[in-house]
This record gives sequence, C-alpha cells and structure tokens, in this order.
Amino acid sequence: MSKWPGKYIIGLTGNIATGKSVVRRMLEHLGAYSIDADSLAHRAIAKGAPGYQPVVDLFGKWILGSDGEIDRSKLAGLVFRDAKALEQLEDIVHPLVGQAADIFIRRATQKVVVIEAIKLLESEMKTYCNAIWVTYAPENVQVERLIRKRGMTRDQALERVHAQSPQNEKVAAAGVVIRNTGSYDDLWKQVTEAWKQISPVTDTMPITRKEPSGELMVQRGRPRDSQAIAELITRLSKGQRKMASSDIMEAFGDKAYLLLHANGQLVGLAGWQVENLVARTTDLFLDSSVDSATALEALVNEVERASRELQSEVSLIFPPSNLAADESIWKKLGYEKRTPQTLGIQAWQDAATETIGKGEALYFKQLRQDRVLRPI
Repeated sequence: MSKWPGKYIIGLTGNIATGKSVVRRMLEHLGAYSIDADSLAHRAIAKGAPGYQPVVDLFGKWILGSDGEIDRSKLAGLVFRDAKALEQLEDIVHPLVGQAADIFIRRATQKVVVIEAIKLLESEMKTYCNAIWVTYAPENVQVERLIRKRGMTRDQALERVHAQSPQNEKVAAAGVVIRNTGSYDDLWKQVTEAWKQISPVTDTMPITRKEPSGELMVQRGRPRDSQAIAELITRLSKGQRKMASSDIMEAFGDKAYLLLHANGQLVGLAGWQVENLVARTTDLFLDSSVDSATALEALVNEVERASRELQSEVSLIFPPSNLAADESIWKKLGYEKRTPQTLGIQAWQDAATETIGKGEALYFKQLRQDRVLRPI
C-alpha cells in the first residue's frame, strides 16, 4: 500500500451523478491534490499521445473525426456494446493512466492525494489507496442532476442510472460514504468531517498574500464567504449576474475563489478551476476604486501560484470586456491574446472552446514546459 511514502491516497468513486467531482473539488479546497483518472484516460488517446496510435490500429480509422482526433462517442458506442473491445481498450489506456498518476503523485507537494475514478474498485489502483471514499445519491437526485447539467430527458437519465451496477455494491466497499442528497451545505459538512479524521488541516487552504504596498491582500475564499462573494459579483456586474449565497455554495463544487481586499474591504475576486491540468479563470471582478493593473497582478499571480501547485500546464483567462481591452497589462503579466484553435494541444483547445463565450477574449500563458502524456 505504501507505494508513495509520505502520501495518504484517497480513492474516490461512485455511480453517475452522485457528486464524485464535487467531492474531489471540495477536497482540493481543503488542501488535497486531486487526479481525475477519467480525464487522464481521454488525454492518453489524444492525437499524438501514447495511446492514440495503438487505439487506431486496434479499432480502425473509422473512429476518427474530421480533425484526426479519436471520436470518443464512436469509440464509446463500440466498446460499451462489446465487453471484449472494452477490455482491449482498457489494456491500452489503464497502464498509461497509472504511469501519469504515478508521476503526479510523486511530484505533488500535498500530503493527501485524491484519485477520482469511475472504475476504481475494478482496478489495481484500489490496492494502493489508504482509504476508499464512495459518493452515494438517491436516484431522484441523480436523475435531476443529469437533466439539469447534461440536458438529458428523464428517460435518458433513468437509462444511464440503471445501466450501472447497484450503488450498494460500491458503498459496501467504502471506508467513507458521502451521502449526497442535493444540499451543498450538507455535502460540505460531511466532507470536512471526514477530512478532519485524516488531516490536521480543518479549514480551506490558508492563502494570504500581501502586496508590497501593504494595501492589497489576496485570500482564498471559503464557503462561509459565500454571501459576500455573491453580493460582490451582483454589485460589480451591475446586476447582470444576480447571485445568491446558495449559487456560490453550488459553484464551490466547480471552482475556487480568490478574494482581493484593500484596507479591509472586499474589492475584487477571481474564480478559477483546474481541470485536466488546465487552469481556467472564468470570473474576474474588480472595484473601480482600485488600480486595475496592480489588482490584476495580485490576483493573477495568486491564480498562477495555486495552479502550479496543482501541476497545471497552462493558464487560460477569460476577462470581462472592461478588463480585456488593455492588452499591455496582460502582456506585462506574460499573457498572449489567443483563440482556442491556436493553442495547439487538444486538451487546451477543448478547455478553451468549452469555456469561451461569444465575443469574449482569451488570454493564454504556459506555466510549465514538461507535460505528462505528451505527444510522441
């Protein structure tokens, strides 16, 4: 079990729409390093990555899309109807995912690592975990979430839910069961209580940075700051994004917030997430009372520092129009104005395309040169 000395490994699994990714994100807020094994599997078969050619050789070029990438929907349609084909695919992909996870864990500075994997209990990875956590949700919560977040019909959602093995089988194998009834407050309480049993850290990671002037301070937002965050976004967006505390609590399942204070007052924030080694800053708000160049530098520097801790390869920032216009500020911070199509790496392009809104600007910066599952 002690494959990684000094690390405490949480294996996190659960059925579809039970909140695995939300719990993984909450553990990140508490100080864990997290790995999404399913995202790594997608990376492993991207064009030029180590698994690409073996998969094409095995299944044929008909699985390719017009861009030369493997069409995952075509591939899924094949392997989920053919157990032998699925086994062959897993024989290619799983070793690559295991190798990548090993690299991430060894270079992670965090002592607690959480690995989210839909097939954790069927894989060798479970034998290396110090604890198995399983997320559980009532069927009505699963169905509602699939309808709301993935646009499925009720019949489609029920079909997906019933296609998986019974939840009680995973629950029986768990050391920790997180019961997700749909309340983010309750979910957060369960995760933090379970965290206290394994870590001396009992609150979100304490990030506090003071600028040389002494006037600006950046702190990591916490769920107890949700009302203040909601009020700031509502005010600085001039009501275009009316947010409630409950909206921010739900958002904590997807992103983290960095709060900018000036002389004790909340004057700005950055909302960002790291997924598939790509950092994306999608919320950026500054009060007109602060110098935008100085404030952006404070927030962006902290986004980058925290993103590097999570081993991000790139930082993508999608600023609002009032902050995007002055390219000289972004150039000073090391960012280039780009379009998703020019980013070169499929995972980076996918993240940018998925995030960018109509008429929105994209600023790009590479944070590290070495890449796991890099093209060969």
